[in-house]
Amino acid sequence: MPEATAPLPTQPSSAPHPGSAPAPWTQRYATLGDDFVATLEPSPLPAPYWVGCNDALATQLGLAADWAASDVLLNTFTGNQLPDGGAQTASVYSGHQFGVWAGQLGDGRACALGELSGHEVQLKGAGPTPYSRRGDGRAVLRSSIREFLCSEAMHALGVPTTRALCVTGSDAQVWREERETAAVVTRVAQSFVRFGHFEHFSHSQQHAQLRTLTDYVIEHFYPECRSAVGEDGPYVALLQAVTGRTAEMVAHWQSVGFCHGVMNTDNMSILGLTLDYGPFQFLDGYDPAHICNHSDHQGRYAFHKQPNVAYWNLFCLGQALMPLLGEQEHAIAALETFKARYPQALAARMAAKLGFAQAHENQRPLIESGLKLLAQERVDFTIFWRRLSHWAEGMDGANSSVRDLFVDRAAADAWLAEFRALHAQDATFNGATTSQRMLRTNPKFVLRNHLGELAIRAAKTKDFSVLHQLQTVLADPFAEHTAFEDWAGFAPDWASSIEISCSS
Repeated sequence: MPEATAPLPTQPSSAPHPGSAPAPWTQRYATLGDDFVATLEPSPLPAPYWVGCNDALATQLGLAADWAASDVLLNTFTGNQLPDGGAQTASVYSGHQFGVWAGQLGDGRACALGELSGHEVQLKGAGPTPYSRRGDGRAVLRSSIREFLCSEAMHALGVPTTRALCVTGSDAQVWREERETAAVVTRVAQSFVRFGHFEHFSHSQQHAQLRTLTDYVIEHFYPECRSAVGEDGPYVALLQAVTGRTAEMVAHWQSVGFCHGVMNTDNMSILGLTLDYGPFQFLDGYDPAHICNHSDHQGRYAFHKQPNVAYWNLFCLGQALMPLLGEQEHAIAALETFKARYPQALAARMAAKLGFAQAHENQRPLIESGLKLLAQERVDFTIFWRRLSHWAEGMDGANSSVRDLFVDRAAADAWLAEFRALHAQDATFNGATTSQRMLRTNPKFVLRNHLGELAIRAAKTKDFSVLHQLQTVLADPFAEHTAFEDWAGFAPDWASSIEISCSS
């Protein structure tokens, strides 16, 4: 399918403005037709203002250096007006939510403006769509700040993710558990196509549209699959490629202690990106069974269940693609690659966290015993790995920074001795090199819940200084940032009272 560049009908073009986006906006997904998207009219928010801006991403998208000085872009990224050559469209999809078929869903509070520099630009919170299901289509300042900060924090950690260009706010009132102010987060990805898009057309028996969608994804994002042998070869190859990307993404989640919180199939990216930052959390004390989503009463999306849930979701995708696949065995074979790909990816991540240049089977006992020890005492996950990274330089028993994290000092000492002995088997071992490798792998800073809460509390008074400081620190989470040492410390007691749910 050739790339479509003809824009959808929009408001009349105006003269260029300072900081305005380069032309043309492209509309590849929207040109698939009315079965895929609905075209919207802007739903303005009064008196918008900038909350946070991502200049680095703006440069990648081709925006001018003074883009944030533009009232045109302020209104565009609030959803108040259409960009030249852009549009507002919402896509339809379906999905399984908490393991139950939910039927038709769709972009209930998100709309796409189109693409810039090969990346889709989407507004979250810009107003109702045909898929809002009686909702107001709005997002609140609290949730928008969380997504803005976390998507960029994940990007800096190297985790595949959607990105965030900016957050705009308004004094317009929105009711959730309480009255809050509205905001819009502008998020960016190569594509926002989800597993649920395929489920929608498959379950509704729209097989021609299913094929159109799948061909579109292969053409633009998985071109290597086109040459696969057999009538269903490209579709089998796509399923296997998505399986591999998803396995890599979840392995990265587990290695940094990231809990997604709501891994419904409609929140799973066909590109293997972390998508939809709602009730997410980075672990404080290490608890494999931690449930970060207060809406998840059965614990379906607990931290240690995330790999199995990803596998289950992939099977839902495989089932959705069955009308395009010749044999069920082909789909099963593609999906089964998860069982090898995920443990391999996780082993590589954990080996790097331990300072090894590559994964080896003899590291598994050390990894397993280490995580068991962390779980027994709920040791802070991020702080443990960072302290271990520094300790590894001298592996000095006099350095108590790691063992001080444990009540059972003898157990900690025994594990550190195993760590030391395993590294000693490498004739080329160098403590300083190992330590530096670990410091580039184990972050000092992650977006803990209480840090996000500090930014949110300040922003409610229109003080965005904390948000901007967090942006700077989280953009380089492996650096020391000594001026922000407290942000690398233990979560305060009040952090345990923060509740996040599907409305977060």
